[in-house]
Amino acid sequence: MIQFKNHVIIYVFILLGFSYSCNSKNEKTVPDNPNIIFVMADDLGYGDLGCYGQTMLKTPNLDKMAKEGMRFTECYAGNTVCCPSRSSLLTGLHPGHARHRGNYGNYKGENAYVPFEKGTKTFASYLKNAGYVTGHVGKWHNGGTTEEKTSPSFLGFDYSFSNYPNYLWTAEIKKQVLKTRKPYYFDHYWRNEEKIIVQENLNMAGKIYCEETYTNEALDFIQRNKDTTFFLYLAYTSPHAPQVPYSEEPFENEDWPEIERKFAAEVFYLDQNMNKLFQQLKKLEIDNNTIVFFTSDNGPHHEQGHDHTFFNSNGDLRGYKRNYSDGGIKVPMLVRWPGKVKAGKVSNHICAFWDMLPTFCDLANFQSPEDIDGISILPALLSKVDEQKKHEFLYWEITNLGKQAVRMNNWKGIRLNINKAGFKAPVALYDLSKDISEENDVAAEHPEIVKKIKQIMKDSHVENPYFKFEFEK
Repeated sequence: MIQFKNHVIIYVFILLGFSYSCNSKNEKTVPDNPNIIFVMADDLGYGDLGCYGQTMLKTPNLDKMAKEGMRFTECYAGNTVCCPSRSSLLTGLHPGHARHRGNYGNYKGENAYVPFEKGTKTFASYLKNAGYVTGHVGKWHNGGTTEEKTSPSFLGFDYSFSNYPNYLWTAEIKKQVLKTRKPYYFDHYWRNEEKIIVQENLNMAGKIYCEETYTNEALDFIQRNKDTTFFLYLAYTSPHAPQVPYSEEPFENEDWPEIERKFAAEVFYLDQNMNKLFQQLKKLEIDNNTIVFFTSDNGPHHEQGHDHTFFNSNGDLRGYKRNYSDGGIKVPMLVRWPGKVKAGKVSNHICAFWDMLPTFCDLANFQSPEDIDGISILPALLSKVDEQKKHEFLYWEITNLGKQAVRMNNWKGIRLNINKAGFKAPVALYDLSKDISEENDVAAEHPEIVKKIKQIMKDSHVENPYFKFEFEK
């Protein structure tokens, strides 16, 4: 009898435990909390990958990633240049609400990198609270110092390795540094708050291509944390100008301009580094429980001799970096998660970088903050299209260039010359369902749509003391 009662008690506890797990506030929406790796290229165009139509450049590993996962056709960067694009990514805020509205702003009377506000919560902050070990490797470009407690170590990252400057980085300092520093080869790095001087007798980055250094640091981070649940933000420098590849292989014999051979080699080397990443996941037997994102921070560049049209880097889109036509802000995005994200899928869900923070929170089964602009794309990733919430609109602004843009369903509105004409500057309108290259301005034919987009532009712009349109100063 006693034995029977014990069995009943055990059974009751099992039922209670099952009931609690099913009704818990933090009920899991995915089988397990996966490791998350977010990889970002720098100035890689929508059309630079084979899986997006590229025929001259070689990207076999990223093309394989697309075959094994999901390829997005309507993903937008946070902005059209580096700093504000990363700012929207890190904080889940569109450019009208984000801290950064350009690469440089007015900080302490200087034209400088503006750091995040002390205490800013990034996606790393939330993932750290969810139990993830959080790491950042590579480019930062959002300012910050140890003294002000605004560098990555104070913004949710347990580990950071970067060449970012841990001091006030002004436009003038940048010019001086670039005169003495060979791009892609740095004489020092920062590991968390420690400055590491590169010396010849050290097996470190001074004699090693920085992209190789970042890859090795990323692989080491994964190795150290293979038995935990981790998040890694891996931000490469390629193929940002100037083109300084590790070598020109395998394009050294191509009858192309030298600058284009170098560009092609940078993209190829980036693709090879992605292969090293996937090989590490398989070697450590954590491939199936790791979701990997790959994208670019904005459209292709047209700088220092490189011509973005040589490889048709923007595909059928018009424009490039610093433009608000889709060539400047629409980016490739690939997502691979074996057994969870269906292989070979293509998603036309319209999303933007500010959607990544809530998506990461969903993957971690952690409550996403409410005061952001992003919407989780986890349903889209799991092919639950009917459950995927959609944006009413996407909004961008960049103050030093005097531009605003809105994507609203298939409509795209762009306002230029704000720093000369203010918000009275006209809005050009494009119907992307018929005009993917944004060649035909149909504003005169659809005044009601233009009016609505102007109102969105007005409501979405919140003044920022560090980044102002000219007429606001």
